[in-house]
Amino acid sequence: MAEIIPFRALHYNPQAVGELAKVVTQPYDKISPEMQARYYDLSPHNLARIIRGRSMPDDTAQNNVYTRAAGYLREWMEKQILVSEHEPAIYPYIQEYSLPGRPHVTKLRRGFIALGRVEDYGAGVIHRHEETLSAPKADRLELLKATRAHFGQIFVLYSDPTGEIEALLAGESHTSPWQRVVDEYSTSHSVWRITAPSLVDRIAEALRPKKLVIADGHHRYETALAYRDFCRERGEANARAEYVMMTFIRMESDGLTILPTHRVLHELPRFDWKYFVTDSREYFSWKAVPFGDSPDAAARFRDALEMAGHHWPTIGMFAGRDAAGLLSPSLDVNMAHFLPSLAPSLARLDVVILHRLLLEDVLDIDARAVREEKNLRYVREFEAAIRMVESGEAQVSFLLNPTSVQSVWDNALAGHVLPQKSTDFYPKLLSGLTAYWLDNPDGT
Repeated sequence: MAEIIPFRALHYNPQAVGELAKVVTQPYDKISPEMQARYYDLSPHNLARIIRGRSMPDDTAQNNVYTRAAGYLREWMEKQILVSEHEPAIYPYIQEYSLPGRPHVTKLRRGFIALGRVEDYGAGVIHRHEETLSAPKADRLELLKATRAHFGQIFVLYSDPTGEIEALLAGESHTSPWQRVVDEYSTSHSVWRITAPSLVDRIAEALRPKKLVIADGHHRYETALAYRDFCRERGEANARAEYVMMTFIRMESDGLTILPTHRVLHELPRFDWKYFVTDSREYFSWKAVPFGDSPDAAARFRDALEMAGHHWPTIGMFAGRDAAGLLSPSLDVNMAHFLPSLAPSLARLDVVILHRLLLEDVLDIDARAVREEKNLRYVREFEAAIRMVESGEAQVSFLLNPTSVQSVWDNALAGHVLPQKSTDFYPKLLSGLTAYWLDNPDGT
């Protein structure tokens, strides 16, 4: 059974920080070095100083990126930069955004922020859909131990075909928001508060029988699991560690968008695209796509990939203007025969076919090398993946269509885990709108 409760959010004091846009950030794992520098310049109280601190050459066990983060948190609370809500609440959260590269297409994504009970995957309440890496979890665990606070959101999907929960939330979102900010991608984020116990209870009861699937934030969720176990092992009577901050979003919403994450390969020994196409013919048919020099060549290539992907799993390949095309499993090929260890629902996904057959079988890049990103980089922008080949930064880019929300949901509930970065839910949930401080003296 899914259990949620309201909480007294720790949040920025608008009288102390002025513009909220100067202190909130994208999730920690999306903060590049360039973004980090920009965030630091925006404000001395930007959340990046806590969630994406800078290591120093003279760091020690007593003074390091994690102890500095805890110091910022204490200082900002003492100076009323960060303040706590007076009443427990759940927080309706609406994002209005345009699709990247398609500014004429706008969407609304509706959800709400609450505390969710941390459950082992084996309990069958919360389900993952992607693999995680140990290093990011170790980093987030040290930060959580030092600050005893959750700053980032875990993006969770629930199924509600009739829209019962969204209807319960709707009344509050007709009023002026408690917080509103526009981020660097022109996405507006609006947050309200629901404090009435009767309404909070109705929302919690409506969610209770539902299955939950992690859309984004697997590392943060597994860090919360590890911290819960850490507290239990130490014998700490810390009920607050049994919960973590989550944003709940209805999977049937037309405001959900998943972007593909393209694979860009570099430093492959003796890579030749003609030999690659020949070697892949055991599984794939190849259709060349004229690229040429026209300004809209990349857009036309993307359109061709999208159109082909409506009918059959299709992967785009770009190794140069004369080496652009589409790879699709041959009509007479049974994917289950070549991927016997995988469930049929996985064996038909573009991203799984790419990893298991093209990267591992044809190019001989094993799963460990992929996890460690030895010859591979992940790129969101279609055009950027092409430019990297043209500039000589990479030898070949594999271009993907997005994984569908239904595929994510079905595979997660069946216990099937997709390769890392199989999905990129867009836009991201901002960090800094609300935080969950486990030591709040006023209670949860």
